[in-house]
Amino acid sequence: MYFFIIIEAWALFYLVFSFSAQAPWATCENSWNTANCMGLHGNDSSSSNWTANLTMLKKHTSAATEFWERRVLGMSAGIEDLGSVRWELALCLLACWVFCYFSIWKGVKSSGKVVYFTATFPYVMLLILLIRGFTLPGAWEGIYYYLYPDLNRLANLEVWIEAGSQIFFSYSLTAGTLIVLGSYNEYSNNCYKDCFWLSLLNSGTSFVAGFVVFSVLGFMAQKQGVTVDTVVESGPGLAFIAYPQATAMMPLPQFWTFCFFLMLILLTVDSHFVAVECFITSIGDLFPKLFRKAGRHEMLVLFICCSFYLLHLLMVTEGGVYVFHLIDYYGMTRACHYFMALSECLALAWTFGADRLMDVIEDMTGQRPSGFFKLCWKYIIPLLSLVSQKGSGRRFGYVYPDWAYALGWTMTLSSVVMVPLWAAGQMCFTAGTIRQVRVQRRPFCLNKKSLMFIYV
Repeated sequence: MYFFIIIEAWALFYLVFSFSAQAPWATCENSWNTANCMGLHGNDSSSSNWTANLTMLKKHTSAATEFWERRVLGMSAGIEDLGSVRWELALCLLACWVFCYFSIWKGVKSSGKVVYFTATFPYVMLLILLIRGFTLPGAWEGIYYYLYPDLNRLANLEVWIEAGSQIFFSYSLTAGTLIVLGSYNEYSNNCYKDCFWLSLLNSGTSFVAGFVVFSVLGFMAQKQGVTVDTVVESGPGLAFIAYPQATAMMPLPQFWTFCFFLMLILLTVDSHFVAVECFITSIGDLFPKLFRKAGRHEMLVLFICCSFYLLHLLMVTEGGVYVFHLIDYYGMTRACHYFMALSECLALAWTFGADRLMDVIEDMTGQRPSGFFKLCWKYIIPLLSLVSQKGSGRRFGYVYPDWAYALGWTMTLSSVVMVPLWAAGQMCFTAGTIRQVRVQRRPFCLNKKSLMFIYV
């Protein structure tokens, strides 16, 4: 999940340019623009094309697209040509890592204080953008497209698989984040209640954010004379092409651009430094005598931040976006999510025991979970996790070379293979049979201060 900081660096780059008197992604009068550029304002020779049909639009490249690909990324021809480091992005990346360091260098106590601002202020920005989106011409066409279901697509199993993958990603269910953060809770913490409110808040935020996005897409569709589904593809293009392009069409474009990218930065900040904090906490738990001494924790955080900054410089090169997409797809692929979910359910429901887990949760919270959860842990989730996926090697019209596919699957297998290897190692070096170990460790599990016992 460390690639979140690349999105944060891109957003910071846009945030700086939002203070420009004229948005550089709105005109075709810049040094990086090509002859096929299509601007937004009357001083551009191709501005009239914005009301043309889709066929005419495909013959040109929008000013926002050229700013993204040629000015921000400086995209090379492919992953084989990484080119040089984009020094402006490297500075933005450095600023993001410095902020991350000072947010987590004192541990969860310091990062928890930062979260009070970074986790709540985006809701203010979301509300502002939501109100503005509702007032845009064409917004209701976008909202109608958002809310009106396509029943034929709902009958497609692939849609539900993608939805499940999004839930895994959104909640960090198989990344270990919740497990590490949960280890800081008191034993009597009502995790049952926390899960309910977390799910409600996450889903509610996503639902409201959909109105913000599709109201703007409806506005853009009306401006361009096309349908909503043809305005933009999914992925970074939505945040770094479509939205800047839309704000450039509004009155006070600098203000709306600033609000959007400030919100995006704060959202990525949360996800990023929580992931880093979990990684550092795991190392500290593995080697407590080494890293829990005075000053050792701060040095560990500094070493991790500096090391990953140097590694991430690879993704701010001219070919860095290809590396980013490769890691994004294969590093967090559906196969990895579902395999880890399958492994966790087998460990919980069949090795540790679903009934024992329900007893522990009842002992912790005073409330016994519904029997439906037991069915999910033992049967439903493992069965759904066995659904295979079909990957695609095409990203934004680019086909990766064969060695890149091999590298991608190596990244996926590096996460997947560790589970059976670790299990085999524990069975080889732990005395007694599996049944004997389970019986011996039961009292220890009940006295543990968090659900970390599941993985002991």
